Amino acid sequence: MVGRPGAYARAALGNLTGMADTGALYAWIREFARLIEEHKDLLTELDSAIGDADHGSNLHRGMTAVVAALEKEPPETPADLFKRTGMTLVSTVGGASGPLYGTAFLRMSAAAGAGETLDGADLAKVLRAALEGVVARGKAQAGDKTMYDALAPAVLSLEESAAAGQPLAEALDAAVRAAEQGRESTIAMVARKGRASYLGERSAGHQDPGATSVTLLLVAASAALS
Repeated sequence: MVGRPGAYARAALGNLTGMADTGALYAWIREFARLIEEHKDLLTELDSAIGDADHGSNLHRGMTAVVAALEKEPPETPADLFKRTGMTLVSTVGGASGPLYGTAFLRMSAAAGAGETLDGADLAKVLRAALEGVVARGKAQAGDKTMYDALAPAVLSLEESAAAGQPLAEALDAAVRAAEQGRESTIAMVARKGRASYLGERSAGHQDPGATSVTLLLVAASAALS
């Protein structure tokens, strides 16, 4: 379905010096789609324990549609890329993941503005906007056992790296580690949001599928933008 970044994207990646242009960000979305395809069975397995058993299949369908839409009409700016990604996810993905990821990308589009590139601080800003969109849509907080628990520490890590003037590659590596730690922390949590919350104490001992997929988003960013 989704391969490695194409020649256009690789050319953009090769020119990165701490800045991500539309081609590099396009490669990020493609890599996220590839990772979702690779891990769709794991995501569904995780969701079968505490949810509707459709997180992997839903996201796979959505990201397949995203890549097809972007290939049909390549985006011209980061804002355009994020907007069309978000709109496609909202229109093609059911369950909770479509509205949450769709809202996240639409908020990223608004935060990206009219610029043609994003630096580390810009990336932290658009992901902060994504996090705020997730909160607005799902009312999640730290410890609720949701995608928030992986995304929030990754965003904070990126903001701290940007403030310290770290190179983009190092900042993204640190953000991935923060997301992974957040993802692992959900195993012991008792879910307080979504279908998993119906299980009460029985939801503990299971890794949250949303935290897992959003960690893949950060892994994809590190692979494509470093």
